[in-house]
Amino acid sequence: MSDIYDSSSYQPGRSIGALLGRVKVEMLAALDRELAQDKRLAPLEMSAAQWIIVANLASGPGEPKSAADLCKVISYDAGAMTRMLDRLEAKGLIRRTRSSQDRRLLNLELTEEGRAAYPRMREIAMSIANRFLRGFSKSEARQLEGLLNRMLENAEEEVPARASA
Repeated sequence: MSDIYDSSSYQPGRSIGALLGRVKVEMLAALDRELAQDKRLAPLEMSAAQWIIVANLASGPGEPKSAADLCKVISYDAGAMTRMLDRLEAKGLIRRTRSSQDRRLLNLELTEEGRAAYPRMREIAMSIANRFLRGFSKSEARQLEGLLNRMLENAEEEVPARASA
């Protein structure tokens, strides 16, 4: 299989990586704005980054439940994660509890207030995703998800060493 890009066609600012980065930045900025403007959520001063943590904790059994797990899933460094969790805990949306299996481990869970706020946050995030997908068919959206998942699978594969020029 031949490479998609070569030295004559690769334009860093128009590459898939740049476009994915721009889409992510724009989606997070839109989510920040919508969360700040929502009458129910505005007093919580929620950010898109905090939403990502809440969404991961709300996703159910088998999902990340510790700060270390969340760091792996959403690619945050431990220091940034600790500060984010401190803010969410101060807002009363999450709590840290000691693991019954390993007392050194702190599990994270949504509080009652966090569970109550989650559906509205999810609704806003879904609305933004739908806005960004305006003009796409459901089939195209599922295809895009599939393609992005393939890229993630490729990221996990071992890359053979290339000879440098």
